[in-house]
Amino acid sequence: MDAEMAMELVKHGLTLLFLDVPQHTLVGIDTQMFSVGPDFKGIKMIPPGPHFVYYSSSTRDGKEFSPIIGFFVDAGPSEVIVRKWDQQEERLVKVPEEEEERYCQAVRSLEFDRHLGPYNLSQYGDWKQLSNYITKSIIQRIEPIGGEITVASESTMRVNTPSTMMEKALDEQLNASRCSTPSDKSQMRGCYYTSIPRVIKRKGIHGQQLTSLNLDKTQLLESVLLEDYGGSEDLLLAELQFAYIAFLMGQSLEAFLQWKSLPFRTRSRLFAKFIRVIYYQLKQGLQKDCSDTNSGSTLLDDSWFSADSFLHRLFKDFFLLVQDASVVDGDLLSWTRKLKELLENNLGWEFQQNSAVDGMYFEDDDEFAPVVEMLDDPSSSVAPSV
Repeated sequence: MDAEMAMELVKHGLTLLFLDVPQHTLVGIDTQMFSVGPDFKGIKMIPPGPHFVYYSSSTRDGKEFSPIIGFFVDAGPSEVIVRKWDQQEERLVKVPEEEEERYCQAVRSLEFDRHLGPYNLSQYGDWKQLSNYITKSIIQRIEPIGGEITVASESTMRVNTPSTMMEKALDEQLNASRCSTPSDKSQMRGCYYTSIPRVIKRKGIHGQQLTSLNLDKTQLLESVLLEDYGGSEDLLLAELQFAYIAFLMGQSLEAFLQWKSLPFRTRSRLFAKFIRVIYYQLKQGLQKDCSDTNSGSTLLDDSWFSADSFLHRLFKDFFLLVQDASVVDGDLLSWTRKLKELLENNLGWEFQQNSAVDGMYFEDDDEFAPVVEMLDDPSSSVAPSV
C-alpha cells in the first residue's frame, strides 16, 4: 500500500484509542487478535461499519488470562472511540466527554499515530462474511445493558448440567473467573436474544404428525420468523451472526446456547441463506490450526471437531433430511453440498445413513432428537428430554 492510500485510510477509517492498557493484555477486533506491547495505544485504519472489539487482561508474566470482555460497535468514517484502562476493575472504561473530545482531536492530528497498530485489511473479507447482516439497529436491539458481553456475567444464565464439551469448558472458565465479584454479576444482564422453542408441542396434534413437525422444523422456522422478526429473514440471520461472533470471539456461553438453539432441521426455501451463513461461520472456525496467530478462530474449542459432538449429529440429521426430500430448493441444495464438503474435507467426518427409525439415526442421549413415533406400536412414542 502506498503512503497516499494509507493516509486516506488513517483519516477516514475508524480509530480505537485504548489508553494505559497493560503489556501482555490480549486485544482483538473482528478476526484479528494482538498481544499488547509497551507502546500500544489502539488500532487505526478500521473500515467503517459494524465490528466486534474484545480483550482479556493478563497476569504480569502474560501466562494467565481472565475471561474475555467484548462489545459491538458500528462506526462511521473518521470516528474515534476512546477507552481508558481501569487498573482496579481490569477493563476498558469510557472517559469524560470533554476529555474524550481532546483525545479525538489528538488522534485526528496524528499525535498518536505511531502508537496505533493498523487493521489488517486482508482479513476484512472474512469479517464481512461473518457479519454482513449485522447493523447498528441489530446491535442496539440485542446487546446487553452497558454493551459488554462476557462469560463472567453469565453465572445466573448457565445451564444446570452442561450437555456438551463446549458448554463444560465455558462453565469451567466461568467458575474460575477472577475478574468479577458477586455484586458485579448481580448488576449485569445478558443479551436480548429471541427465545427459540426447542421442541414443538401443539394441542390436538399427536403421533406421526407431531413427529413430522419436530423432524422437519420448517413450520417452526417460519413461525419464529413471522412472530419475532416481522417476517424479515435478514433480522433472523443477523441474530445468528451476532450470537456466533459473541461466542467465537467473546467466548460467551449465553451466545453459544442461542446459536445452538436456532432451528437447523428444515427444508424451507429461506434456509439456503441460513446455511450460507453457517458455512462461512464454520469455515472461519475450522481455520483454528492455521499458522496465522492473528486469527480469532484459535478460540474455537477442540470439542467442536469430534465425531460425537452435537454439531456432527445435528448436521448428519440435516443432510439426511435434505437427501430424502422429494423437492429441494436449488440454492439450499448447493449450499448444503458446500457445507457437507467443508466438514468432510476439513474434519474427515462421514455422513452416512446408519439405520434407525425412518432412515434417521439418533443417539439415546441426543437432545436434538425429534419426537419419534414407533409405527409398529401405536401406543408408544419417544420424546426428547427437556
